[in-house]
Amino acid sequence: MKIIVCIKQVPDTNEVKLDPVTGTLIRDGVPSIINPDDKAGLEAALRLKDELGAEVSVISMGPPQAEAVIREAFAMGADKGYLVTDRVFGGADTWATSSTLAAAIHNLEYDLVITGRQAIDGDTAQVGPQIAEHLDIPNISYAEEIKVDGDYIIVKRQYEDRYHIVKAKMPCLITALAELNEPRYMTPGGIFDAYREKKITVWCRNDITIDDSNIGLKGSPTKVAQSFPKSVKARGQVVTLDPEESADFILEKLKEKFIF
Repeated sequence: MKIIVCIKQVPDTNEVKLDPVTGTLIRDGVPSIINPDDKAGLEAALRLKDELGAEVSVISMGPPQAEAVIREAFAMGADKGYLVTDRVFGGADTWATSSTLAAAIHNLEYDLVITGRQAIDGDTAQVGPQIAEHLDIPNISYAEEIKVDGDYIIVKRQYEDRYHIVKAKMPCLITALAELNEPRYMTPGGIFDAYREKKITVWCRNDITIDDSNIGLKGSPTKVAQSFPKSVKARGQVVTLDPEESADFILEKLKEKFIF
């Protein structure tokens, strides 16, 4: 069984700062991490490796420094790593990113592709399903539990106030929630192998087959006008009332706020 896990290097959102003039992310000096949902997807793949002997490959699209997250994946137990990097890929939105990653995945053999539900620096939850669409394979999103049954994958899928149990024939793509599991730590031997023994395959524009109209900033139909940090909310009013008084109090506050 061959598993491909898409991982993204993202800024640690606990230390994100925005340029007050442009509203864009200031990445200089901000530590980078593996996107949490992606890391849960990697752990899920590694558990299938432990259970079934699967081969786990990781693939990341980003600047050269994204090699760091692939090395971390190696240290956790991944077998192969691929970095898709080229200046022409810069500025990609979800469409251009998914198109580029799908084109790269076309170069590989796979039974299962795992991505995170969404990246903490974008929160769109679009790239995984779009990759599945480009690859023309089934997609199961919001995975909280994964099992393999022969040629099929069985997923417990989070869905608002309930769960779905979904079964799909492989090859297919799954998007993982951070709640899927607790990712393992890197091991000393794994760290040694990650930097001394294992090599990262680097693919540039000419190494994948894709139309130029679907890559980078020029191939991105989405345009972000501005980003801004979440505003801090003031502490709410705390009252102690009986049920009938509480209902009247809430209704009065709604009338004040929405004028109805």
